[in-house]
Amino acid sequence: MKIAYFDTFAGIAGDMVLGAFVSLGVDPDDITKELAKLKLGNVELKVSKVVRSGITAAKVDVVVSGETEKVADLGSSVQKHTHDKHEALDHEHSHTHAHGRSYLEIRHLIENSDLSEVVKRNSLEIFRRIGEAEAKIHDTTVEKIHFHEVGAVDSIVDIVGTAICLELIGVESVFTSPVRLGSNGYFEAKHGVLPVPGPAALEILKDYPVVFNDIPFELTTPTGAAIVASLSKGLLKDRSVEIKKIGYGAGSRDLGRLPNLLRVVIGEIGSDLEEDHVVLVETNMDDINPQIVPHVIERVLAAGATDAFVIPLLMKKGRPGFLLTVLTSETLLDTIAGEIFSQTTTLGLRIQHIRRMKVQRELKKVKTSFGEVSVKESNINGNKRIMAEFEDCKRIAESKSLPLIEVMQRLSSELNHE
Repeated sequence: MKIAYFDTFAGIAGDMVLGAFVSLGVDPDDITKELAKLKLGNVELKVSKVVRSGITAAKVDVVVSGETEKVADLGSSVQKHTHDKHEALDHEHSHTHAHGRSYLEIRHLIENSDLSEVVKRNSLEIFRRIGEAEAKIHDTTVEKIHFHEVGAVDSIVDIVGTAICLELIGVESVFTSPVRLGSNGYFEAKHGVLPVPGPAALEILKDYPVVFNDIPFELTTPTGAAIVASLSKGLLKDRSVEIKKIGYGAGSRDLGRLPNLLRVVIGEIGSDLEEDHVVLVETNMDDINPQIVPHVIERVLAAGATDAFVIPLLMKKGRPGFLLTVLTSETLLDTIAGEIFSQTTTLGLRIQHIRRMKVQRELKKVKTSFGEVSVKESNINGNKRIMAEFEDCKRIAESKSLPLIEVMQRLSSELNHE
C-alpha cells in the first residue's frame, strides 16, 4: 500500500504540504491544471528553492491574477495579522488579495467543479473540520461560518491542491508523526491577542497526538491541522516502510534553531488491512409500506452511500417494523439524511461516527473460460482470494442457460486455482 508520511518536526501548514509534494516530484503544472477546474480565475503556483539548515526545500506561493501573496512583518514577540483569522502567519500568509468566502460558498464551489470525487471528498472534509472548529469556538453553526484567510483563493489552493497531490501520486493512506504545535507565544487577531497554539488548530486536533514544544510561534496552522485530522490514519508507529521519495516544503518564518520545514515521505507498507472512518445512520420505521423499503435502499445507494440494509424488527406494542442502516462518508451525510427523510416516514435519525477495518482489495478484469470477467482480488495473511463479481456471474448464467450456482462455483475454482 502506497502511503504518505507527514513528518511534522516543525509543524504543518497548507503551503508547506504543497511545497513538500512539489519537492518530491509532483509537477506544479499538473496541480495547476486540476485547480483550474475550480474556476477561481487566473491562478498560478510560483515555486522557488530555499535552503534551511542546509536542507534544500520547495517554497510554493500562489499567484492570483499576477499578484503574489506577501508575508507581513511578524515582529518578534507578537505575530501580527492583517486579516480576521486565527491562522497564524509563522508558516502561512498575509494576503493582499484575500477576501474570504463562507463555508457554504466553498462547499458549492468544490461540489460543482469537475474535480474527481476523491479530491472533492477530501477537500470538503478538510473544510468541514475547520468550519466545525470555528463554529464551536464562536458558538455558532458551520453554515454561518465565514472564512477569511482560509476562504481566500490561496488557502483554497493549499487545501484542494493537497488533495490533488495525493491523487496524482496515488497515495492510499496518510500517516504522521505527533503534530508539533509550539507554545508560550501569542498572536494578534480580530478578537485580540490569542495564545499559541491558536484555538482553531487546537480544537481541530482534539483526540490526535500532539507535542507542545517550547517554540513561541504557531507551528501548526488550522489548515495544516485540518489536513492531518481529515486525512491521516494516525501515527505510523512501528510499521515497516519501504521509502520511495522524500520531499521538503518550506514555511515563511525563520525559526532560528529549528528548520521551518515539513518533510513528506512516500513509501510502501505491506499490510493486508486498511482503516477508514464512516458515518453510520440508523432509523426505526413502524409505519412504512414494506413495498417502499427496497426503493429506499436503491435511493440512498444511488446518492452515494457506501452500504445500506434493512432488518425486520418487532417494536413497541408488538408492531412489526424495520431497522434501516446506512453507511456513508461525512461529506455525504446531509445528502443521505435528506434522502431518508424524503423517502420514508421517519422523523429522526441516529448518527454515529465509526472506525472501519477492511481487507485491501483490487478490482480487475480477468480472462476466463466464460470470457472476460470482473473480479475482486484480496490478500489475507498471504493467501490470495479472487471472487467474480455477482452481476457478471448472473450475466453468464443467463446467456449460457446455466444454473447461477454452477457458474459461481466454476469461476471460483478456475480463478483461485490459477
